[in-house]
Amino acid sequence: MLTIIVLIVVPVIGIAVFWLVHVLPEKIAHKRHHPQRDAIQTLCLLSLVFGGLLWPIAWLWAYTKPVAYRVAYGTDKHEDYFAEMAEKHREGVLVQEEIDHLRADLEAMAARGGLSPNLQRLKDELGRVGAGETAARAPAATDEEGRA
Repeated sequence: MLTIIVLIVVPVIGIAVFWLVHVLPEKIAHKRHHPQRDAIQTLCLLSLVFGGLLWPIAWLWAYTKPVAYRVAYGTDKHEDYFAEMAEKHREGVLVQEEIDHLRADLEAMAARGGLSPNLQRLKDELGRVGAGETAARAPAATDEEGRA
């Protein structure tokens, strides 16, 4: 009975633990909205093939702040981050500061010319909301100025 456990159960558990440890950098990159998440995932899979030799590189890459990516593309977030924020915006969960920050990020990305069609739609949607709020605030400001 002990032989069966040692020959069958222990290797299965070992392989499962090896797999779980090797997908950790991918999970970390997903949680942190790393813009190069797909490349980190590929490196994790390659690390499985090469016996774990590439895993430390994937781990470090998942925790790095992609400064050069931000310089090149205007953001250090994955596109899924903006999709999640758009969904929160549509649900009415975002506060005005978050909406302004999201709008500023999208404007910076648009200035570099790197917006996908989905991000362009989100930028236009936030622009309409911002224009509506500005128009709603403008008459109130003139009323207050007129009274003062």
